[in-house]
Amino acid sequence: MSGPLNGVRVLDLTTVVMGPYATQILGDFGADVIKVEPLEGDVIRQAWPFRNPGMGAIFLNVNRNKRSIALDLKKPAALEACLALATKADVLVYNIRPQAMARLGLSYEKIRSINEKIIYVGCFGYSQRGPYAAKAAYDDMIQGASGLPWLLQKQGAAEPRYAPMIVADRSVGQQVASAVSAALYAREKTGKGQRVDVPMWEHLLQIVLSDHLGGYTFEPQHGEPGYARILTPDRRPYQTSDGYVCALIYNDKQWKAFAGIIGKPELMQKPEFASQEARSQNYRTAYAMVADEMKRRSTAFWLEALERGDIPVQRMNTLDDIVADPHLNAIGYLKTVEHPSEGRIRMLEVPSEWSETRPEYRRPAPRLGEHTREVLREAGFADQTIDAMVKSGAARI
Repeated sequence: MSGPLNGVRVLDLTTVVMGPYATQILGDFGADVIKVEPLEGDVIRQAWPFRNPGMGAIFLNVNRNKRSIALDLKKPAALEACLALATKADVLVYNIRPQAMARLGLSYEKIRSINEKIIYVGCFGYSQRGPYAAKAAYDDMIQGASGLPWLLQKQGAAEPRYAPMIVADRSVGQQVASAVSAALYAREKTGKGQRVDVPMWEHLLQIVLSDHLGGYTFEPQHGEPGYARILTPDRRPYQTSDGYVCALIYNDKQWKAFAGIIGKPELMQKPEFASQEARSQNYRTAYAMVADEMKRRSTAFWLEALERGDIPVQRMNTLDDIVADPHLNAIGYLKTVEHPSEGRIRMLEVPSEWSETRPEYRRPAPRLGEHTREVLREAGFADQTIDAMVKSGAARI
């Protein structure tokens, strides 16, 4: 048995990052993921850098363990082929608006009529029950709607900025994979398929507001919104005399140890530092004091002293540092594999470890339409029919 989802077939009608990242997780867990792409391919294929057009770095890192079939779903023959695949699928995942799926002839009602046990999962911008239902959404829009640029400026940035990673797509993609797994488990118990909607905004808000709802948690409001520790300007890598370190002095034991390191044991007698509750109301003062102390000594001093004091500390890594990190090298996190068209590439290891049903890297991210003939044959289409689809522009090999 290879992976906990071995035997599950996923029809993947997603593009860019959120949906493909979710379905890659399912593929890593053993599912047979069939990626249905338009004839021009998933747009993220063209994101630089790449050795060959259509095989960009981000695409390679969100589409492993999948097979690619290229169909023009606006053509009747291609739609027929997609519906044939849906009849044998356990899960269908898409990330365009439901209205667009309906126009393609792939609504939940249509798919359920041919496969009543299917798990039909939509991941898109906003809940379909509210006035934003039809709004288009990308990661930047959802970050902005969730308050992240405002929070970064409130913390001290010169201007509002997006987080320098595709944080909405990635975090919601993980939620999509979780929802699929839960729905499959429910089907095992009940025998019933279902529709599942995973809206981006509402899911990212779970992450943001769990930290920052603050005083709005209580009715009536009690205190200000926002988690003060995260928003204090000095909650950032601390500048040392020759670089930076990342440290978190959090509980009473750690604060006492820090006071000893800097030769100021009396610090813990001050009202604003004496307890966790007191510090939680004076984070700005506490972190500013730490920032001032950190500048007085070297990075090497702090790494050694804080480790010795059992205070969490880490170097501030660059991307180059991460690729060369000895811990990651020891566990094979960035392993080198041979891609059939792209040569030697680095691939991220599945970040969970299992005693049984171990997830694994089974196949590289596919070339566009690489498996069109193979998948259509499995669905019962003869080679003559497949050739006619290719000639008509309904499919691409």
